[in-house]
Amino acid sequence: MTRTVIITGANGNLGTAAVKKFLDQGYKVIAVDHTGTHLGFAASHDNFELRDVDLSSESATETFITEAISLYGRIDGALLLAGGFAMGDIGATDSAAMKQMYTLNFETAYFAARPLFTHMIQNGFGRLVFMGARTALKPELGKGALAYALTKSMLFNLADLLNASAKGKNVLASVVAPATIDTALNRKSMPDADTTGWIEPAQLADILELICSGKEISLK
Repeated sequence: MTRTVIITGANGNLGTAAVKKFLDQGYKVIAVDHTGTHLGFAASHDNFELRDVDLSSESATETFITEAISLYGRIDGALLLAGGFAMGDIGATDSAAMKQMYTLNFETAYFAARPLFTHMIQNGFGRLVFMGARTALKPELGKGALAYALTKSMLFNLADLLNASAKGKNVLASVVAPATIDTALNRKSMPDADTTGWIEPAQLADILELICSGKEISLK
């Protein structure tokens, strides 16, 4: 059986690597982004579909999810990678800055997760993956990007709440909070950084596929 996965933020560095990984593993991939400039390799693939969806709109997102379920019968996994970043300590973070990060990092994930979670519970299987951040886990790292860290921390709480609701039903919400992802942009913006602990997008994509596969994960 071909499994179907939704990947938001699909045109980003991690999203692009994830699209490639999941297609290579035989998944049907529904990619979501406003542009597909980095997804040319997938354009002609039989199992690839690119959709432009305003994920900040609850109604548009729910319509998209409903259509995807209608077309493919079931959605087995979703990588909710869309988001945004902004610097700013509490003195620089007014309500507008907070609302922007809330929309980009929480609402874009929640609006998709809500109908998907209900659908997955009904099917008895599903994997939701949220993109967290180390800054949400370590206050010393997050104090200079307060709105970003705070809204990313909400995803950890959301996953915990969903998992409490899905206990025993083979539906799992996970949050991935990697170290710095090794991209050209990050190397340019941090030229003096020690990159030995950075993770390649393809390596992280391998982890995301393992989560969505339903296979037992060993932490040894």
